[in-house]
Amino acid sequence: MKIRINRIGIYIFFLMAFAMGACKKKFLDRPPKDAIVNDNFWNNESDIKLFLNGMYGDHIWGHNQEPSRAPLNFRGSHIAYGDAYTDNATYKGTDVNVRMTEAYVVPLNNDANGWDWDGIRKINFFLSNYQKAKGTEDALRAYAAEAYFFKAWAYFRKVQIFGDVPWLVTDLNTESPELYAPKTPRKTVMDSVLMCINRAIEWLPESAQREPTGRINKDKAQFLKARICLYEGTFRKYHTELGLQTSAVAWLEEAEKAAKYLIDSKRYSLYNTGATSYYALFAQRDAVINSNPEAILAKEYSTSLTIAHDLTRYYQQNNHLGLCAQKSLVDEYLCADGRPIYISGTKGSFVQNPLFLGYGKWTELDNRDPRITQTITRPGEYWTIFNQSTGTSDIKTNGITYPRIGFTDMEQSGYRFAKHWLGAKDLIDNASGSTQAAIEFRYAEALLIYAEAKTESGTISQADIDITINQLRQRAGFDFVEYPTAKLTMGNEPDDPRLDAIYMEKLGYALPKLIREIRRERRIELVLEDLRYTDLMRWKAGALLTVPMRGMKFTQELQALYNGSFSNGKVNPATGIKEIAKKATLNAEVFVDSEGFIILKPKSSNIINGTLPWSDYMYYWPVPKGELVLNKQLKQTPGWENK
Repeated sequence: MKIRINRIGIYIFFLMAFAMGACKKKFLDRPPKDAIVNDNFWNNESDIKLFLNGMYGDHIWGHNQEPSRAPLNFRGSHIAYGDAYTDNATYKGTDVNVRMTEAYVVPLNNDANGWDWDGIRKINFFLSNYQKAKGTEDALRAYAAEAYFFKAWAYFRKVQIFGDVPWLVTDLNTESPELYAPKTPRKTVMDSVLMCINRAIEWLPESAQREPTGRINKDKAQFLKARICLYEGTFRKYHTELGLQTSAVAWLEEAEKAAKYLIDSKRYSLYNTGATSYYALFAQRDAVINSNPEAILAKEYSTSLTIAHDLTRYYQQNNHLGLCAQKSLVDEYLCADGRPIYISGTKGSFVQNPLFLGYGKWTELDNRDPRITQTITRPGEYWTIFNQSTGTSDIKTNGITYPRIGFTDMEQSGYRFAKHWLGAKDLIDNASGSTQAAIEFRYAEALLIYAEAKTESGTISQADIDITINQLRQRAGFDFVEYPTAKLTMGNEPDDPRLDAIYMEKLGYALPKLIREIRRERRIELVLEDLRYTDLMRWKAGALLTVPMRGMKFTQELQALYNGSFSNGKVNPATGIKEIAKKATLNAEVFVDSEGFIILKPKSSNIINGTLPWSDYMYYWPVPKGELVLNKQLKQTPGWENK
């Protein structure tokens, strides 16, 4: 019985959880006395608001480290770490990647893979009771709309993980027959999700101004609708095995309209304060986020309210928990002229863009999309010169500490991330006291949703490209005067033989050029924001995860840097700057492929030659085995039956 109770989410937060907000988890897990709640709680709007407050932490995760995030069960900021399960990045060690291989074993219980229903039961409990409170119909509906918003978001996440899931409309108890019901088909679930978010939009108040850390409002709901509808529209278009492709355009049109609502509101704009605006966008703290014109939904942290996290501390001390960028990501950035690193030719004889300086001592980061060096730091910039004891970033005083590239070290690829790095000594020294703000919904994504939805439905125009993709490139720092080709122009999209060859090899087709460029822009702009994995899933592009995981090219110049003579630091006579590089010897701490690029995960028993496996059953995750024992009508996700 205990397993069943946990499975259906029979526990809800005790009333004091909403009042206190900082109680211990053991106390929060106490079963409520529903009779007391029903008889004495639903009195007025204050009670309703108090109950709803508990949902915000359940669904708006921000940089918080607990609990582990479904389906990959990692601890830490889902925003900063989620891309470790993609072709954008990777972690130190093998555990993370085992979850992405065919060595993954179906868990007995939910194991933080997403098959839990506590949050949804809490929402349904609210929706069954909120009308008992005294208040005007409009006021009560506005609060109910918040619950519908969270229900749409919670179910959307479950569909992304499992596909078909049970659709629950009431808060269940141990006698509810729905405990033993089969899964609800995806189409029905997503129609219900659309109903929930549409009701939220209808009942929520108009947004007179930006309120990124305020209560859920119409703007936030329109954004969530845009994200949901783009996902579902493209999923149905590319996953033809579902037989739902005829309805794909309708979903794409809904995504387009929701994103356009935000564009037309004029309440939002791209954060632009100068040459490093893109980097600065993710390195804000405390209430500063509320004045950021790009933030639609954000989470503010405050040590005075004991609401903080440990992202900044571990970013510094453990080198972002060993997170490093993959060559696959580095290669996709355009050059400063808006063309890729290779502009013609075929595999084995690509013609290099004259602006591309090739792979050397991080020369591949030069003359590229300005976002590349605000996402992946050159040694000597951002935190490669940060001194933790003094909290200073002075290259003359601190020198340059190069990334560690040994396969047992933290940054095996040589490409260290700068995005999300906030060098504030007080946040690093405080074990769990970082107040670095987290942006969950931002205007740039709304622009990308609009552009992609219109492109996929075949209604895109150059004017649409100009107010979306070209605005993003302008904010990034592309010089459209010096390089007119840096602007994306319909009918004049650049050739990219390298990327087209990858699509052909892995997916069996090359994308239309415009869709390829829209996807590129999305990958570059939204890297390290926990969106790449779900993008690959909706595009039916999971096989791109089998692109070999590689780091920088271990050239003779770099071998000399990492030969041990710089282990304790050596002053470069040409610059007068001290350089520090931990020893990493070829075929001892570093292994390379036939072209000289570092092989990531070279000693993993589950990853051969730095290459992840892929099978199409992995588009969905398995139902925990224990659930199938409790409910005989539940069927295992196809492909996972014997795992």
